[in-house]
This record gives sequence, structure tokens and C-alpha cells, in this order.
Amino acid sequence: MSIFERFFGKKVVDYPSDELEINGEKLKFSFFAHASVAIEYKGRVIYVDPVVGNAEYSRLPKADMILVTHSHYDHFDMMAIEAVRTPETRILLDKTSAEGFQGDCFTMLPGSKAEPFADICVEAVAAYNTSEHQLQFHPKEREDCGYVVTLGGKVRIYLSGDTEPTDELRALKDIDIAFICVNQPYTMTPQQAKEAVEAIKPKIYYPYHYGQVDEPTDVEALSRMLEGVCDVRIRPLA
Repeated sequence: MSIFERFFGKKVVDYPSDELEINGEKLKFSFFAHASVAIEYKGRVIYVDPVVGNAEYSRLPKADMILVTHSHYDHFDMMAIEAVRTPETRILLDKTSAEGFQGDCFTMLPGSKAEPFADICVEAVAAYNTSEHQLQFHPKEREDCGYVVTLGGKVRIYLSGDTEPTDELRALKDIDIAFICVNQPYTMTPQQAKEAVEAIKPKIYYPYHYGQVDEPTDVEALSRMLEGVCDVRIRPLA
């Protein structure tokens, strides 16, 4: 039984989720909406880019760790953070979000590393646009972050945040599970996401950060494009 089920009872909350065992470690993902997800690992709850409109955070278990990729409203939401944080919560923020944060936090810069727990390591990966017509959305100089979260020294999870395929992304190694954005016109096209997945070769790929813009993403077509490359798992994000 997951922390979410113990906290509520199975009938109280029903967010889409996946439970899996990989490299000998058991974990669970809960999918809220857009870029908001949760990871459960050894009794701990990690929230990624919590935003009030994406989940009822006031009714969710408290956070052991919170990750924020960048300061846009659909990723950084103080109301959601306040709803789940405690004095013991480890909060890791990109530079711009940290500048507007009230309280203690780890400020993450691309290339930096933090170990908020003895068995959890977080590495920040540069996240930015590379296409000429999109540079204003996520400029490299703002130093937004994606993250590689390593659990127990065994499982490496990449959470892209908002980015296009970059040299920093392509250089990632030994990624077991990847969350890579597919959100036009701000982040990756399906073709770019395909290129990113082919570059880092995760065992499992979850397309995420799509569905809240006028231009829809055909994630089923993306899944077909990646047949034979990795296990593509499409989950509801609304």
C-alpha cells in the first residue's frame, strides 16, 4: 500500500499512478497534471513542480522533498509548496525561484549536485530553448534546471523541466526513467522528444508537460515513433 493510500484510503483520491521495481528498488509515480508529479521511495514523498491547479495538495501527504525546475507559474507555486512542506522538507529550487522563495532551500544551478538524504542524490541539468523562435521562453542565461534524481545509488530518474534537446541533455548517461516534456510551442516537438530519448536511451520514458496549450501533442504518434527504442508509458495528465 502506498503512502497516498494510507493517508487517504483508496477511495478518497484516485490520481493515475505506476508502481514498479527497477534495479532492485521499488518506487511509485503519481501523475497529477502538466509537469506536476510525485515520486514515492522508501516511505518518502518527492513532489516535482507542485502547482495548486494540478492537484489537491492540501489533501496530499506532506513532502519529504520538493523539486522546482523554474519560476514559471505552471512550475513554481508557493501555495502548493506551503500546502505540503514541513520544517523538515528539503526544498530544491532553480536560481530564479530561489530568489523569490521565503524560507530555507537548496539553490540549484546547472551542473550542481545536492544530497538532501543519504540515499538520494539530485543533479541539476541545464534546461533551455535552442530554436531561434523560442529562445525567449526559456533562455539559457536564466539557468533553469532539469534534474537527475538518483535513488539508493541504483535508479536514475531524469525530469526534464522545460527544455529542448541540448548538449547537456544528450550527455546524460545511465538514465533508467525519463520524464521529457512535449509541449508546443514552448518546449519540444514530438520529433525533438524522439531525438532526446534516442540520445539518452532510458529504459522507460514518460511523456509529460503537455495538454494545457492550444496546440495538442499527439503522444500516441510519439509512442509509435519510439517503438523498439524504449518502453513508452503514456499516462493521463489532467
